[in-house]
Amino acid sequence: MMKIMPVDQFKPEEFKTPPIQAGNEIEAIVDEIIANVRKNGDRALKEYAAKFDKAELDAVLVSEEEIAEAFAACDAEFIEILKQARDNIENFHKRQVRSSFIVSEEDGRVMGQRVIPLKRVGLYVPGGTAAYPSSVLMNAVPPKIAGVKEIVIATPPGKDGKVNPAILCAAKIAGVTKIVKAGGAQAIAALAYGTESVPNVDKIVGPGNVFVATAKRRVYGIVDIDMIAGPSEILVLADGKSNPAFVAADLLSQAEHDKLASAILVTDSAELAEQVQAEVEKQLKLLPRQEIARASIDNNGKIIVVHNLEQGIDIANLIAPEHLEICVDEPFAYLPRIESAGSVFLGRNVPEALGDYWAGPNHTLPTSGTARFSSPLSVDDFVKKSQFLYYSTDALKAAKDSIVSFARREGLNGHANSVAIRFGESAV
Repeated sequence: MMKIMPVDQFKPEEFKTPPIQAGNEIEAIVDEIIANVRKNGDRALKEYAAKFDKAELDAVLVSEEEIAEAFAACDAEFIEILKQARDNIENFHKRQVRSSFIVSEEDGRVMGQRVIPLKRVGLYVPGGTAAYPSSVLMNAVPPKIAGVKEIVIATPPGKDGKVNPAILCAAKIAGVTKIVKAGGAQAIAALAYGTESVPNVDKIVGPGNVFVATAKRRVYGIVDIDMIAGPSEILVLADGKSNPAFVAADLLSQAEHDKLASAILVTDSAELAEQVQAEVEKQLKLLPRQEIARASIDNNGKIIVVHNLEQGIDIANLIAPEHLEICVDEPFAYLPRIESAGSVFLGRNVPEALGDYWAGPNHTLPTSGTARFSSPLSVDDFVKKSQFLYYSTDALKAAKDSIVSFARREGLNGHANSVAIRFGESAV
């Protein structure tokens, strides 16, 4: 049952879901897997598919025939839903595209910045107890808009050696170029270092279990990564006029993700707190993933009763949740005060699921309080920036004395001399 507490008992450190951490034993296993994939390539991936997924693979990559079979297996209505969701995501993310710029001055100075897409990115898509085609769309559409030419997905196969049809359909619709039948640390190793069939990428994004998270940590520096995601989180800020059934349903929508997920209600109404507590218990019994949601609610579900919603916003900013719902009549009045949240859902009819599947903003969000300093996945994650500058002889001459003086103050006379020597002078 969700615990109800007065605001006086609130301690921010108790409301942070920790990022995935591995012990020495898991780190050793991951290191061995990475080394094996680096040495043996496709053969290692096939061996791990047999060991962990109970799948015998003839080929590591998904074939065009398998993709065609997936489209035949998925109903036409779902295909259209995937396409519309992709369009919504594209419509939002295309507004994030940054332009290169150039600054040209009349005195002979030219400077600028180039925005360059990464050449190749890898997307990890979990398997296990559920398939998430929504994550395929959210992770694949932004790099496509950024101009990335090659988008490679890695996802574990089923026991039949095939990838979930919904994943394949979403991948094709989103513009993915290659799909690798691999999960776990072995998939991350293949994306980072490459194999005979899998090209090495510049960046790896996407969530996963402790083995995936540990492998991403290990290969960071060889490739870039998005984040080390923690369990899912939701914080609902609601006033006394909120519908307790709606609030409870929204809390459970995240609790069913993971036993470690966090569902928090912050309200200025003691009456609503009790109603939501009861409603959560009622609805929880109806969920197919009841066991998972029950563990999440019992261990991490909390209701904080505040004196007013202004105080509630302060608490929300301290927790910095992945998802923040503001269930009031005039939510836009509160938005300017929100400093730290992955994604904000405004109003009484904006459940978190709207963002997960449909609206367009990305659902890959900072967790574990990292919304204090990090951002949702975006087009920016799939580009790099390079700057350039040009000075004419006269422009460099005008700056010469200042540069020489600056360099000497730092004790770097070689720097100073590289400017002075161009004018027949010496700074050493």
